[in-house]
Amino acid sequence: MCKNPTMFLRNSWYVAAWDREVVRKPFARTLLGEPIVLYRKEDGTPVALEDRCCHRHLPLSMGALVGDDLRCGYHGLRYDASGACVEVPGQPRIPPGARVRSYPVIEKWNWIWIWMGAPSRADTSLMPDWRWCGDPQWAFTRPDMIPLKCHYQLVADNVLDVTHLAYVHASSIGTAAITEFPVKTEREERKVRLTRWIVDRPAPPMYQAAGRFTGNVDRWQIVEHVPPCFSVNFAGCQDTGTGAPQGKRAGKRIDLMALSAPTPETEKTTHYFFGFVRGFGLEDAAMEKVFAEDMVKVFHEDVAILEAQQRNMDLKPGAPGVSIAVDATPIAARRMLDAMIAAENEAAVSLA
Repeated sequence: MCKNPTMFLRNSWYVAAWDREVVRKPFARTLLGEPIVLYRKEDGTPVALEDRCCHRHLPLSMGALVGDDLRCGYHGLRYDASGACVEVPGQPRIPPGARVRSYPVIEKWNWIWIWMGAPSRADTSLMPDWRWCGDPQWAFTRPDMIPLKCHYQLVADNVLDVTHLAYVHASSIGTAAITEFPVKTEREERKVRLTRWIVDRPAPPMYQAAGRFTGNVDRWQIVEHVPPCFSVNFAGCQDTGTGAPQGKRAGKRIDLMALSAPTPETEKTTHYFFGFVRGFGLEDAAMEKVFAEDMVKVFHEDVAILEAQQRNMDLKPGAPGVSIAVDATPIAARRMLDAMIAAENEAAVSLA
């Protein structure tokens, strides 16, 4: 994890909720240790405010909407979507500084994204490019968020460690052949990439069920990670010998992506948002069930691992450990994030 696991990268977008979670009724969620209330205006625009009345600190999520404003359920203070208090019942004057923080939000790809840092620095170009989610040539499965009792970086470590599939997911997407082939790690300015090709081996159980391959396959595991927490696992397989490692598409093929966006709740708990994008069986209800149910079960297999890790780390903080070859990509991702957090902190100090 980061050298100081209580620190988060503030100037970044994070997934706050699925679009279906945010409705007219105020909705509470803790993000990066901060209480947030989300709701929609009458025209459907999402709003995110600090979930704390500036008067007596009651969560505003316990209040009610009045048009596009949110009224506190304790003494009736009313806030507009910018966070400014616009009414104090029983008095004409609104106290100076009566407001709560408002957060930039964007609704995109069925997620509500929130910028947790300085609003003036909110930059949409820093959002991960997950355009497949809105492309009709791909099917997008949108499971419910999984609440995890672990630090969010353990999720990134897990996603960037495809070797664990051979052991944790042996009955679904893992095969023993995974460990026979090496992993390649590449670093860019704001991205870390892991690549592994498993050539001329049987398809894993779930891929075999989806593609009904009659022989061996060439399988790829390519994970691209963008700090602080966004990963895409490009996965799939194709009939062996048909040119998949050279970029050719031929024969039977399974092509899918697993999107991972674990948002920190606190330093030891995480909102795990994820989704599956596939290029086959677009109108197939049975195939959608495979991803909406069976693949979700695969992700839940990781839950037990991640939460057990966190429990042991809490029992013996700072316990010594070793790194092995498959840790190269997760370590590169951690170092990149550490550097970004350090730069953000230095900039904050210089402005103080």
